[in-house]
Amino acid sequence: MSKLFSQCQMDQGGKLFKAFNSSAVPSYFVTGCLCLALLTGCNVFPPIQPSVDHLALGNPSQARVVLANSDNYLMKKPQFALSYNRRKGIPNWVSWQLDQTWLGEVDRRNDFRADQSLPPDWEKVDPRDYRRSGYDRGHMTPSGDRTNSEVNNSATFVMTNIVPQRPDHNRGPWVNLEHYCRDLVEEGKELFIIAGGYGEQGAIAKGTIIPPKNLWKIIVVMEETDLGPQSISVNTPVIAVDIPNKQGIKTHQWQRYIVSIDSLEEKTGYNFLSNLPEDIQNRLEEKVAIPER
Repeated sequence: MSKLFSQCQMDQGGKLFKAFNSSAVPSYFVTGCLCLALLTGCNVFPPIQPSVDHLALGNPSQARVVLANSDNYLMKKPQFALSYNRRKGIPNWVSWQLDQTWLGEVDRRNDFRADQSLPPDWEKVDPRDYRRSGYDRGHMTPSGDRTNSEVNNSATFVMTNIVPQRPDHNRGPWVNLEHYCRDLVEEGKELFIIAGGYGEQGAIAKGTIIPPKNLWKIIVVMEETDLGPQSISVNTPVIAVDIPNKQGIKTHQWQRYIVSIDSLEEKTGYNFLSNLPEDIQNRLEEKVAIPER
């Protein structure tokens, strides 16, 4: 029976329990699979994720779901929100919330793929476009931040969440900062994170993808979960980094690249933390915060 049970699977939306070639499988087989799951405690259904506003702190570029706005096109997904740049073939920024409910034991899916939710007539970046480019397919919302279900982890591998990152950047200070963020979450904190790039380097994929010159990230650290953005004060910890997208920095500590949010606004033209009261926004953005560890 366990062998038969392994033939059953969840659909991508996580709502229906199916069997492969279901037209050829009798209904009692599916019912048996469900019963076996209940008896054994097998977690065949992914956890239900509450609706999260990944733009709770603001939409820094005023991205909109407007076709004419193709270089600042808003996309909202259950796992993150982003502004897509059609000309560059990458996101301008990606924003997401992170707490312990997003973390689990799911293995990395590695199913990089084109994002079919883009407008139908837009060219869609394919994972193969990065081959022999000298760049990694670098996540903005990390795979490691979405490990509570296969569906949520898989969602991070759409190419609208990916930018060209030099290997030393992606596998050095950038990934170390990702680990630091998850360490904070394991301590019970809730994070609001936004990341993106600015500047341009030589195009890859026959001119269809333009790598950023620098990559930045902003992290707002809530000491407890469920406090919400309304609890952010001038004393709320914030971290901002601005890291050059280049080789030769793999051994660099991410703390070396800490900057103020104000400096990132100057370089990107974005308005970060725009949903906060102006006095709090201004105070947080002028900080150059050095984490205690």
